[in-house]
Amino acid sequence: MKLKSTSFLSITALVISTLILWSLKEIIILFFASIIIAMALCTITGKIRDFSRFPRWASLVLTIILLLLILSVAVVIIIPQFTSEFQELINQIPSAVSKLWELSINTFLNFADIVYKDNIPNLTERTILTNKLSMIPDGATLASGVTDSITKLVGLVGNLGTGILQLFFIISVGLMITLQPNSYKEVAILLVPSFYRRRARTILLRCGNALSSWMAGVLLSSICVAILASIGLYLLGIKLVIANALIAGFLNVIPNVGPTISTIFPLSVALLDTPWKSLAVLGLYVVIQNIESYVITPSIMHKQVKLLPGLTITAQFIFTILFGPLGLLLAIPMAVVIQVFVKEIIIHDLLEKKYFQQKNIK
Repeated sequence: MKLKSTSFLSITALVISTLILWSLKEIIILFFASIIIAMALCTITGKIRDFSRFPRWASLVLTIILLLLILSVAVVIIIPQFTSEFQELINQIPSAVSKLWELSINTFLNFADIVYKDNIPNLTERTILTNKLSMIPDGATLASGVTDSITKLVGLVGNLGTGILQLFFIISVGLMITLQPNSYKEVAILLVPSFYRRRARTILLRCGNALSSWMAGVLLSSICVAILASIGLYLLGIKLVIANALIAGFLNVIPNVGPTISTIFPLSVALLDTPWKSLAVLGLYVVIQNIESYVITPSIMHKQVKLLPGLTITAQFIFTILFGPLGLLLAIPMAVVIQVFVKEIIIHDLLEKKYFQQKNIK
């Protein structure tokens, strides 16, 4: 009877803890983003410390100064140009979709003339077919829908109300963790049972190494993608090269979804210029993504935790539903951490240990 009551209390505590965590999910995702920022700062600080032999505090100050300098250069030189070009990109998308729709209709009608030239011999029947096609929403309607969707997406990402507060929270907590990373790590370890704390330190260290490797790899990969996109678009004579290249580099952080979205913008510009260039742009981005997937990523991420494509897409889908756009952006680092926990705790400590214990008993 006492055992049943203890089990009931344990299950009740587990349910209550789950409900509390669920109610705090927005704070949890922001805190995880702060950890990502802290890991990035600690990684750069560690590299500077190893290279210069400065004390940690001096390396951290130098890291912050370098980041502020890069941010200032971006604000003064890159961001104004990117903002104006990005606005022009958004304005050109409706015209591009309308032109694509018109080309599709004309191609379909010409194909119908070739295939059914004996069955559609006169202009009247062609007009009937055209009228039936006109019942489908036209390019302007589709363009308006595409523009509204992109505007809503940008609005979700750049909501100046809660967005600034969330960004301030992420940066502030990230800096606090960066100043005393070991203290925060020990606080987390104190929540673990005493017999498992040494093992917990090892697992947290491996999570940190996996995140550092992922961040360094993604940064280098995104820079390479942006450079390749800018060179290719410039050689093809596509306008708004800076905006398209920066979008390609930034969205490269989001596997599968990001590269597909980044292709929409240069395709729109190319379609309004010369239709054949849109095919060239599509081929260019396919080549870039293959180079990124099979050349760049394997060479700079050989120590990274390997994530299967199916698990990557599943993680993006689940975390986007749970946490929104920020969940999509942080889906991969969360999947990296979860995979380390599953491998170290569930597989290594529980399943394999239990298996070997049973084998030794026998």
